[in-house]
Amino acid sequence: MHLNYHFLKFLCPALEKMFSGAEIVEIFSQNKNELIIGCTKDSQDSYIRANLLPSISCLAFPDDFKRGKKNTVSLFPELIGQKIIGVKTIAFERAFVVSLTLGFKILFKLHGTRSNLLFYKSEEDLPFKLFRNDLKDDWQIKIEDLAKNLDLSRTQFDYFEGNASKFLPTLGKIPREWLKQRGYIDADIEDKWQLMTLLLDMLESPLFSIIEKEKDHFLSLLLEENYKLQTIDPIEATNELFRYLVVVQAFEKEKHHWVKTFEDQKKKSNSYIQKSTEKLNILESEISPAQIADVIMANLHQIDKNAEEVSLFNFYTQQDQIIKLKRGLSPQLFAENLYRKSKNRKIEIDQIYQNIHDKEELLKKSSSMLEEIMAISHFKELRSFVKSNNLVSQEKEKQEQVPYKRFEVDGFEVLVGKSAKSNDEMLRYFAWKEDLWLHAKDVSGSHVIIKFKSGVKFPKTVIERAAELAAYYSKNKNETLAPVMYTPVKYVRKVKGAAPGAVMVDKESVLMVSPIGPKE
Repeated sequence: MHLNYHFLKFLCPALEKMFSGAEIVEIFSQNKNELIIGCTKDSQDSYIRANLLPSISCLAFPDDFKRGKKNTVSLFPELIGQKIIGVKTIAFERAFVVSLTLGFKILFKLHGTRSNLLFYKSEEDLPFKLFRNDLKDDWQIKIEDLAKNLDLSRTQFDYFEGNASKFLPTLGKIPREWLKQRGYIDADIEDKWQLMTLLLDMLESPLFSIIEKEKDHFLSLLLEENYKLQTIDPIEATNELFRYLVVVQAFEKEKHHWVKTFEDQKKKSNSYIQKSTEKLNILESEISPAQIADVIMANLHQIDKNAEEVSLFNFYTQQDQIIKLKRGLSPQLFAENLYRKSKNRKIEIDQIYQNIHDKEELLKKSSSMLEEIMAISHFKELRSFVKSNNLVSQEKEKQEQVPYKRFEVDGFEVLVGKSAKSNDEMLRYFAWKEDLWLHAKDVSGSHVIIKFKSGVKFPKTVIERAAELAAYYSKNKNETLAPVMYTPVKYVRKVKGAAPGAVMVDKESVLMVSPIGPKE
């Protein structure tokens, strides 16, 4: 609910009190999805930190921020020296406006994966600059068109027959879940109104909780029993949520990644050792081909050249044994093949012993690393652990062996097949039905996969960029515009006997893009 109107109406008055009269002294970015606005007021510094990463959009208002010496760029020089004179919410909208002297305005549009900062000059309806230029529709946003006039009366509630989404579309996930848990969907209109009234009362109360659900952190305006933090200060709540989302959650996510890496390594090592030991036992329990060859060579005078099998006394087992021979091959040559096979089997057995030993050593190392990483509780320790064990370089080497090139587009993982055979392998082993599949239309080229992220729709900008890559890695590479089809992976199937990389697509959409490679 940190991007929700019901929270912003508490946050904005607190921000206005904190920043009113503050002069903007710097605006910069240290990565393409985060903007820092540095202010000073009465010799005290304060900052607005807007993290607009599509997967995590959130704000923070720290008293101190250490600007990096590298990879940092100053932005929006027009605003330097201007003072903040107001911070206002926009009625029933996930946005607020920061007003500056000289009539400039900054619109904080907090629309999840499409969050952005828009900059307006005095007396101009449309923005003159955007922070995220890839959100092209934002160029047409007029601040005065954003406000909504919602009627929250009982009459209007009855008109919508108690439909919560139509009556109050600004509710958000947590309040809707609260209603659902209390039987709202199946309740009669009177009970629905009572529940809605109770919910609205909670949304009007300045009590903010940071809660954790399914390893994700959220801000709630409802009465929560289990919370990480509870406060009546909206700025404190915002800063704490930012810490959980950007710092704590990032740490936990990276730690979980390495824990899973070593657990998988242990699991695979154990499985390999078990299977290799079983194979070794079978090989060592079988009669050696060299023994059969010895028996044949000792009885060459008794074996007919055209015989396909012969019964001979095996002096190793002290029993008669039926030995099958190979048609068209003399007994002597057959015995030589058995000697060669026996020699190869010995090499195989020695190699299996060596492989088992190597896997046992890897298992010990994985167990030790896992035990060490489980004890880590801070980002600094984790980074030191990763660096000292050269884990990033090892992972990059491992990635080079996969059948695809990997790119990141606005927080989404995009995979591009390396060859026709790799396209098949990528589709079979690295794609799931919720992923989005793209391919240049009517020409040969690489399969492209955008990996699905739970609860997040594929942004149009990400689809367009992946389509540009699909066009670039195809025979349409040199065209000005190229058609690219896209569809969920569940509509893409491999036909038995088809050529490598060939698939059937049951349902598709097409867009036109320019072929643009990764370096362009």
